[in-house]
Parts: sequence; C-alpha cells; structure tokens
Amino acid sequence: MDFDVIVIGGGLGGLTAGAKLAREGKKVLLIEQHSQPGGCATSFRRGDFTLEVGLHEMDGPSVRDMKTRIFSELEVTGNIGFVRIPEFYHFTGQDTAITIPHNPEEAAGILKEAFPLEGKAIDAYFTRILNPKKKTPSQEASQDTSVGEFLDSITGNESLKLVLLGNLGYFHDDPYSLSLTYYSVAQGSYYGGAASFIKGGSQNLSDHLAAYIRNHGGEVLLNHLVTGITEHDGRLNGVTYRKKAGSSDEMTAYGRDIIANAAMENIAGFLPQKYGIDLKGQISKQKTGASLLTIYFGFKRNLKLIGNSHYSRFVFDDSVKSQKDVLTNNRDSFEKRSFTFIDYGQIDSGLAPAGKAVGALCCIDYLRDWENLSRQEYKTKKEEVAKTFISRLEKILPGIAGEIEYYEVGTPATVKRYTLNPAGAVYGFAQLPSKPVIDLSSMPANLHFASAWGKTGGGFSGAIYSGYLCAYNILRKSKL
Repeated sequence: MDFDVIVIGGGLGGLTAGAKLAREGKKVLLIEQHSQPGGCATSFRRGDFTLEVGLHEMDGPSVRDMKTRIFSELEVTGNIGFVRIPEFYHFTGQDTAITIPHNPEEAAGILKEAFPLEGKAIDAYFTRILNPKKKTPSQEASQDTSVGEFLDSITGNESLKLVLLGNLGYFHDDPYSLSLTYYSVAQGSYYGGAASFIKGGSQNLSDHLAAYIRNHGGEVLLNHLVTGITEHDGRLNGVTYRKKAGSSDEMTAYGRDIIANAAMENIAGFLPQKYGIDLKGQISKQKTGASLLTIYFGFKRNLKLIGNSHYSRFVFDDSVKSQKDVLTNNRDSFEKRSFTFIDYGQIDSGLAPAGKAVGALCCIDYLRDWENLSRQEYKTKKEEVAKTFISRLEKILPGIAGEIEYYEVGTPATVKRYTLNPAGAVYGFAQLPSKPVIDLSSMPANLHFASAWGKTGGGFSGAIYSGYLCAYNILRKSKL
C-alpha cells in the first residue's frame, strides 16, 4: 500500500495532522493501537453514563485562538458542540475558599478583595500571564525562570501563591520546576479566551477528525500496532505493523512522509539503528512529566441537589502551607494528596441522562507506585484509593457518597496501557525552565513529530496545534 503520509498514533496531534493533510488532497494512513481514536481525548460508556477520560476544560475556542481557524477548516465548527465553563476554578486550602472566574479583570478584582494588601503582586501576575511575549530588555537577556521563582519575586503571601497555583495540575507537579514562559502562554489562554467542554465528551471530537480523514480519501486503522519504520536508500519509506490481537502477521505500508504522533522514546525504538540511537541520546536529557490518577463517577442525581455549585473544585490539603509543599504533597499518601473534583452536572455536558450526572476526581500520580503489583494487589489498592477519596469528598459535600451509582479508578498504569506513553505521562516531557531543545536536524527530513512530546507541549490545545503545524510544514515543503 502506498500513501502520501503515514501517521503513527491517533491522538489529537495525529488526528489533526491527518485531517488537515487529507483536506489538502494527501492520501493519509493513520495507525492507532487502541480500539478508538483520540489518545487521552476519549470517553467510555458504563451503563447510563459516558465517562470523560481526560477533558476538564479546553481553553477557548475564542476569536484570537488558532483552534478557531483549525476547527473551521476541519468542519468541527457546526458539527461538534462546545459548552462554556461557568468558572475557571474554585479553590479551597487551609482557611481560604475562593472562586476564580475566567475573566482576568474580574479575577483580579476578586483576588484583591480577598488579599487587599497584595494589589501590586496581583497586577504583576496578570501582566505577566496576559502578556507572555512582552519582556523587558533585562528579561530578554536572562534565561527562563520557574513559576515558583516568579511568584516568590512578586509576593511573600503564600496563601495568594497557592490560590494562583490552583490548577497547577493542568501542567506539572511542581511550581519550582515549571517553565514560567510555558505556563504564561498556557494559563493566559484560559484567562484570555475562557474555556469550553466538548458536549458529549471529547470522543466526539476525536471521532469527527477520524471520520474527516476517511471522508477525504484516507484510512484509519484501529487496533493495529506499528512495529517499525523502514528505510530505503537512506530515506524512511514506510512502516511495519500488525493487528494488536489475533494474527501476528506483519504488514508494510509505504509513505513519502511519516508523522510520529507518539512518545519520542517509542519512535526511537522503531527507527533504523543510527537514527534511533541519536534520538534516544537526545531524549535522555529530557524529564518525563507526571501522570494522573482519576476516579470516574456516575451519580444517581444532579449534585446541585446536595448543594454543589462549582464545576471545578481544587482542594489543597491543609499540609500544603506554601508552594514549597506542593511537590511533597503530590507524592504524599492519598489521605493528604491535593485533588481536583469536576462536576459535569453543572453544565449541559451530554454525559448523563436527565436527572443523573457524571463527575471525576483527579490528582497527580506516578507510575512507579503502581508497578510490580500483582493483579489482586493492584485491584485492592484501587479500591482503597477510591474509598479514601470518597470519604474526603463526603466531608466537603455531605451526602455525595450516597449519590454514587458507579465508580471506576484509572491509574498511571491505565494511562500507559491505552496510550503507550512512558511512565503513563499525560503531558509529554516536563516543561522545565532549562528544558533542552531537541535538535531534529539529524533525523530524516521526511520524519515529522506531532504530539504532546513536541515543541507545543501537552494538553488538548498543545496537541492540536502540534498536529496542525506539522501538517502545514509538510504542505509547505511539498511546494518547494
């Protein structure tokens, strides 16, 4: 089989790249090892409930958001519904409880009311977040710093710092090792363009992009594993693959360009030896990001009936007294670990039948704590973790335990099984201030990368941008 482009992996980066290239007349083959496309942008059914795997909120789409153009081109607009999120997040920690809206002016006003002596610091924060590319001459000459160092430079009020770091888990596990430049762009997009949920779950977006590829002459193979990348006369010319289950017969597809929508470590193992060694050497200098633990809930009734009024609730344990405690807490016992609770019943999510609701509890987690367990030990630990968090939720929202009709625990091992990401990482490489640049100039010119592991980083937007820019560059080169 001959194709213009072969895409390894069906996450949002690969789907976006494949759809854009198919739109422009390229013959595309996308190969995905899972039974459905999307990577972390998926959902699954359990009885009455559609359980959302990864999306809490996606920044935008807004007028200045590149996704607006992308969604228009790929006919997402008009076919996929987006529901606006009513608030950015509600934070609780120690003696602080505060709701932060998406509107930056309103958010700054609320913060100044709560912290009347910190007006200068709050203004400095929003100036930096909303203008990430505007730097003073002295800043231009200096290296990137961490979010933690930046917050320390503008205020000594630890309670304010923790509130501002409420949704840190969207990006990383430690403010002192998260790039301020990366954070500013990502966080600023939430404040600058609000946020949305994909109605019916993110699987709808992934399915749409896969169908778009097929409807424009491409192929999408699910339940197939790529086993290698082939080379002929010094040029990559295709991939080998096989069915994930059943027949072990290996097949080959040939393509002029190959897009890697997978972890770079995995791609390094597919490449001819000389390229694989080079890529492994480069990524050895990178730090793999953290993973997540998620408990998915189906509720008998809408939680508004027991008094919940918040869509996203970020709960910091009382042991977190300063931002220096954040990383330690993320590695603490589940009795103390900070978490996020999302109540999809606060919006018209399309995830549950009338009268019922879906929710999710999520915290930073690490694969090392779930490896090397027997099947029974793994199952027992998941149940213990679920009971721990349900008990903690009950203290915050009395009566919630009695409203649970169904729950299921997803661990970093679950993430690794369905995405093949090393360490079950959900955001790709950690976005460190000193993150080394991966020089791909030594790689074959027809190998391209489109995923959370690339330049644009993780999250839904990062993956979508990565895929679109990858396709754009392939199209540009084809015209030279």
